[in-house]
Amino acid sequence: MVPSHESRVTSHPRQTTLIVAAVLLSTYAATLAPTVTLWDSGEFNAAIASLGIPHPPGTPLYILIARVWSGILNPVPQALAVNLLSAAATAVACGLLGGLMTRWTQSRLAGIAGGITAGTMLAVWQNATETEVYAISMLLAVLMVVVGDRAGARDSLRLRLLLAYLIALAVPLQISALVAAPAAIVLASSGPGVVRPDPRRLIALGSALTIVAGAGLVSPWMVAAGAVGLLGSALGRDAGGGARREAVGLAAVVLIGLSATLMLLVRASHDPFINQGNPATVDALLTVVSRRQYPLPGLWPRQAPVWVQLLNLVQYADWQVASGLDDSVAASRWRTPWSLAALLLAIIGVRWHRGRDARGAAGAGILFLMASLGVVAVLNLRASPSILDSVLPPGAPHEQRERDYFFALAFAVAGTWVGAGAVVLSRRWLSMLAPRAVVAGALAVASLPLILNWRAADRRPAAMLATTLGEALLASAPPNAVLLLAGDSDSYTTWYRQSVLGERRDVVPVTISLLAAEWYRAELARRHHLFDSAAVSGWRGDEAVLLALAEGARRQGRPLAAAVSVPVAIRRPLAPAWTLSGMAFIARQDSEGDRVDSAATLAISDLIAMRSPAGSSDRDPAVPYVARLLRCPSEALRSGTPSTGTLLDSRCNLK
Repeated sequence: MVPSHESRVTSHPRQTTLIVAAVLLSTYAATLAPTVTLWDSGEFNAAIASLGIPHPPGTPLYILIARVWSGILNPVPQALAVNLLSAAATAVACGLLGGLMTRWTQSRLAGIAGGITAGTMLAVWQNATETEVYAISMLLAVLMVVVGDRAGARDSLRLRLLLAYLIALAVPLQISALVAAPAAIVLASSGPGVVRPDPRRLIALGSALTIVAGAGLVSPWMVAAGAVGLLGSALGRDAGGGARREAVGLAAVVLIGLSATLMLLVRASHDPFINQGNPATVDALLTVVSRRQYPLPGLWPRQAPVWVQLLNLVQYADWQVASGLDDSVAASRWRTPWSLAALLLAIIGVRWHRGRDARGAAGAGILFLMASLGVVAVLNLRASPSILDSVLPPGAPHEQRERDYFFALAFAVAGTWVGAGAVVLSRRWLSMLAPRAVVAGALAVASLPLILNWRAADRRPAAMLATTLGEALLASAPPNAVLLLAGDSDSYTTWYRQSVLGERRDVVPVTISLLAAEWYRAELARRHHLFDSAAVSGWRGDEAVLLALAEGARRQGRPLAAAVSVPVAIRRPLAPAWTLSGMAFIARQDSEGDRVDSAATLAISDLIAMRSPAGSSDRDPAVPYVARLLRCPSEALRSGTPSTGTLLDSRCNLK
């Protein structure tokens, strides 16, 4: 029996959404990164500022949304504004999940508790406090489920068309949102109280999904299969005029949604500051959209044993509830009991959900399975960095970073069940008291992840690492220098400072890891005349290309510099001697050995100390790596001027 104080909730899922979104937005704002973070944040901000094209698949819709959003929030600094976009998107997404729980179970309390718990799962929370596409992708995924649920409940053609349009937007936004499409389609194909979907609608919407997935993967066979399925749904034995109109409508809205991808083609022709892949032709556009530069592995062979991939998922699940108590990567006596308690609550919540609304529970179950086991199957990830080599086959590869953020939607769905389970137990144990005791008890349990994850989710302690790295690197470079950078961590924050802040645009940053891409060599030739046509069109190996780059810099009268992140083995063939000037080595043509420019290095050391980028106990390996890089100037000053480069390199080339 539903308590009397919840008897009127059927018309109030919107109130649930607003309450949950307000609570979560306040939480995210209090723990928000005030500026760029490591990894993709700097690149995305640079692309947003220049309305440019980040790494494949380009995410043009995200860039456009963030550009408009940051313009509305002007004069808030862009990085902070876009971080707030992630916070708002995640808060609304979890609010909508809470609203769905209210609608399905007729319990506002379950919706509020579930939404708060969903939004304070660690992976969800961390996606909400930095510039990343996954927050907007999660909102799109949840919108699919909400619209699918309403389409089925109302048997609405317009809502089914809206669902197909949202599905198509996953390609220009982030294809990861498609994990929600199967659940949304099942809900849209079944009415209230009906678990088994209508086959014709299932085929029609499923065919639309196949077309979208084929477009995102640039697979003509998938697109053709989806078109045949859509045609079959319109011309089948039982199909009437309504079915034909629906098939035509689905095809039309899918094409309209996919058309946002053409923004890549339009912007590339203007060569914006960030123009990864340069998709200025149709062939280059397809190359970017299909991620040929970073190809996804197939379903088989597995990149790691299946049991290791499942162990990663279990490990990530253990991090979601109480990482503020212990942020170690392995099971913990302080954290893991809370994870097991949350699992028990989730099981209770699932059972109760199924009893209240089998259709909604089936939709949520499909969503959870697709966002967890489905992601494991499709992404085929390597072992995480925290999986010890001792438990892996010899030479097994690892991911560069922990990939728990890929499973944020699954953890959010599980969180709604944890919150529902808290309500069930609160009613069972506190029902003899006043109704307010039931509410207080349920919300107290549901809010535990907010308390227990706070320390781990707070991005402020390490907030200045990325921006200080970029500032120090650019300040270390001589005027008009060509600055060699190792990879994402040093490149993206440098791009951010140049594109967003307009700082040191005289410096040409060159990302060594991108030089193998012909489009990147062509960009350096087109913009800065650092390569001739032969070096652009032909790949002769890393060292040959770097030597050609060094020659191009000398030809242009530009000094050559290398960030301390660049290993000595890479920079040594490029010049006979180098001088450390803060966070960069400057090439010299004499043979007097490596030196330290003490005055310049001291100035950079003081700049870093003034910014005081505090370290953190983050599980991200990039955090301690960048913190070590930023210690290089002070350590070099303490070590003195070595007679050879060995001591200095061992201290400052830390990769």
